[in-house]
Amino acid sequence: MNSNRRDFMLGSAAAAGSLSNLFAQGDAPVKTGMIGTGNRGSYLVQAVLAQPGAKVVAVCDLKPDRLDKAATAAARDQPATYSDYRRLLANKEVQAVFIATPCDLHVEMAIAALQAGKHVYCEKPVGITPESIRRLLEVAARSKTIFQAGQQRRYEQRLGKTVTAIHKGLVGKVLMVKAWRHNDDDLAHDGPSADWFFNAKRSGDLIVENAVHNLDVCNWVIGARPDRAAGFGKTMLWVNDPPGRTNMDGYTLSYEYANGVDLSFTQVAFHPSAVPLPYSQTFVYGSEGTVHLETALFYPRRRGAKPEVVAEAVKERPHAAIEAFYESIRTGTTPVTNIKVGALAAMTSILGREAIYRKKMLSWAELGVEI
Repeated sequence: MNSNRRDFMLGSAAAAGSLSNLFAQGDAPVKTGMIGTGNRGSYLVQAVLAQPGAKVVAVCDLKPDRLDKAATAAARDQPATYSDYRRLLANKEVQAVFIATPCDLHVEMAIAALQAGKHVYCEKPVGITPESIRRLLEVAARSKTIFQAGQQRRYEQRLGKTVTAIHKGLVGKVLMVKAWRHNDDDLAHDGPSADWFFNAKRSGDLIVENAVHNLDVCNWVIGARPDRAAGFGKTMLWVNDPPGRTNMDGYTLSYEYANGVDLSFTQVAFHPSAVPLPYSQTFVYGSEGTVHLETALFYPRRRGAKPEVVAEAVKERPHAAIEAFYESIRTGTTPVTNIKVGALAAMTSILGREAIYRKKMLSWAELGVEI
């Protein structure tokens, strides 16, 4: 995806601005605060602790048990503990923060962190409404710190090589992408995220909270953003389960991209695990053949041609995105998953959701966010 002026502004501002204090400290570890220490947040705590150039100096969560667990995990660094994220941001020792809270809080916290002069790693989605994403883009454009979105699939080596091969013409002209995210079950109805995940006003609904990873990969391989979308969806199996549920458990969507590529995308929470090709799948169809992204196999269109391996399987680095965040802080370079990438992924998901909600073919322009 081509960089725009905002990317270069963010990169140059970060290099010239707040990073100077880090360079002055040489190899001193980046002092990091963790906001949200639930399921994803706990993983991020462990990932940050594994970085040789990072130190967890503060942790924050509303729930005492989660806060205690995170503080215990990071005991090596003796972190301060907070139940109010604003107090963590007021801690001048904190240089960078990770935000892994329920989705409806991401924009509020990310804006506050940027305005406090912190480097920000914000979990996906960066926002769940067009209005909030527009505000975040405005603040990020003025910020002198690094912002990285948690769209970590862009740091997978094999996937990256496969997408690069497609961009170099492997399949010829890309015509269409067919993708899906099919889980064999719903999220646990009494699990740690049940108090917000099933509330669409807090999670952004299934497509925004969950499928934003898949749609980001589609944006990446297509190399553009969608112009319009149409589709159908609802709670099909888990009706009012858990009680008060407002998010979908299945939907179908069609997107038309600005460069003419079409995308067909579906998601369900009731796909039996024994069915072939389960979970996430992405097929990229071109004039010369098709690539299955998950296996990195290219299937030429010519009759009798055998599949070709695009990229060999490699041992992926488990914390590649986290490593990249700290590298961006130290070098002043714009992250691969910068604010533009994060906003495009979230807005692509929102476009699909709103097309379903409004029962119409909806254009990107109608959402009022230019990226």
